[in-house]
Amino acid sequence: MLAAGAAAVTVVLWASAFVAIRHVGHEFSAGALSLGRLLVGSLVLGAFVFARPRRWPAKGDWKLLLVCGLLWFGVYNVALNAAEKRLDAGTAAMLVNIGPLLIALLAGLLLGEGFPRQLVIGSIAAFGGVVVIGTSSSDGKAETWGVILCIVAAVAYAVGVVAQKPLLGRLPALEVTWLACTIGAVACLPFAPALVRETGDARSSTIWWIVFLGAFPTALAFTTWAYALARTSAGKMGATTYLVPPLAIFLGWLFLDESPAPLAFAGGALCLLGVAVSRYRPKRAPMPATNKLNPVSKPSSNS
Repeated sequence: MLAAGAAAVTVVLWASAFVAIRHVGHEFSAGALSLGRLLVGSLVLGAFVFARPRRWPAKGDWKLLLVCGLLWFGVYNVALNAAEKRLDAGTAAMLVNIGPLLIALLAGLLLGEGFPRQLVIGSIAAFGGVVVIGTSSSDGKAETWGVILCIVAAVAYAVGVVAQKPLLGRLPALEVTWLACTIGAVACLPFAPALVRETGDARSSTIWWIVFLGAFPTALAFTTWAYALARTSAGKMGATTYLVPPLAIFLGWLFLDESPAPLAFAGGALCLLGVAVSRYRPKRAPMPATNKLNPVSKPSSNS
């Protein structure tokens, strides 16, 4: 139940991030927004990490941490921020959510999770829902470079998740998230001059939205994601994020006046169904009780 609750927190906050990025992108460039968000996330996470005893990563863990930090926190954020300058929040969320299919594929190949039938069926159904939503985006079209950048973000996201999964068996989720976030922030330091310049010109409300992105969709949501990922397979956690596009579309309609077409609601329902199928666990039949004092003996066969 705790893992499911953590996954739900992640889904809601990540959906809100698509809308916040779309809003903040009017005043901040993609790189500056990435650096600001990751700096806030690293500071918030670091405050909790250093408030308790820490377990420093082993030498062999750093390779996976670098992959996760550079790709998922660095490349993903810059690519997504740039994409949302060209696409509405709902369409970006739908395109990025080819990531779970890539996660299931990579986890099956590299982590030995295999390809359970329910996961395959659920992922296909949920991806079908994403496609249905994509055909009914709020403006009816998708700018080519925006689509390409979303695909880049999805690949970085999938590889980052698969790199993160083995680390969570050896290190606390909070520390893995903080280290990966800090690595991503360091990688984005070349955007520091732009961040300083654009922060000076931005409205205070926009700056607070960057603080929100760093504290909640980054620090909190990535930690709850890591907590839940440590307690289930990468494929199943990836499938759970198919819930993000329907929520992002709803929030975009609510706050940005990006109204989805009626067909988008059918796609959202299909996403929900696919996630439910992928996470369904059939109940095992109870083992028949045996009487140890008077066991049933097999009848002897006559030759």
